[in-house]
Amino acid sequence: MIDVQPRPVARDFQEAVKRIERRVTNVIPETPDPIMLSALEHYSYCPRQCALIHVEQAWDENIYTMRGRDVHENVDVASSHELSGIRFERALPIWSERLNLVGKADMVEFHGQVPYPVEYKSGRHRKGRHETLQLCAQALCLEEMFGVPVPKGALYWHGSRERREIAFTEAMRTQVVEVAAAVREMVAKRHTPPPVNDKRCKDCSLRESCLPTVVAEKARSVRAARCLFVVEGGR
Repeated sequence: MIDVQPRPVARDFQEAVKRIERRVTNVIPETPDPIMLSALEHYSYCPRQCALIHVEQAWDENIYTMRGRDVHENVDVASSHELSGIRFERALPIWSERLNLVGKADMVEFHGQVPYPVEYKSGRHRKGRHETLQLCAQALCLEEMFGVPVPKGALYWHGSRERREIAFTEAMRTQVVEVAAAVREMVAKRHTPPPVNDKRCKDCSLRESCLPTVVAEKARSVRAARCLFVVEGGR
């Protein structure tokens, strides 16, 4: 059973959220080169994709990114309401000074005083650790901001209208810390890894910017290099 909070608590909670939102403008400038939460999902999927977006500032649209943008248009507008004792906060600014992360949570449900992040995804339900990693990072941010444990969250797939609850294990939390450190190092060094040219590239929106088939095919590069220098007549 969810304990329905009395109205004064709700008002106090709204004031707490407003104070947090006001603090965001102060925290971000004081944090050296903060990493966007979305960068963790990008890095988990493909480090080169992460570098193209967050180091080289490249971004291309395809059908998947357009679907994602349409889905997030409904959750990117900040709003707050309460239903059956649960407080719903949309587009809530979140951050972690410890991990140097900043971003916005699509939705945070507050069951009493315990945050419960919900990440919206376009398309249909699929199993993948990349979305889960970003959701766990949101939980670590909320734990630091509100000073309470955040044991669970949820992924919601707009295409299939499915919601899956995720329990944040110690292994997941450790992976968030490790990936955040890897992204910080990559951005600090302005390093873009070479392309992989595998099945991940097929539906990637940055395929035209990455050029995986051109850059990553060693045999093709060797053949091209041989054509640059042709020795004729023994000279």
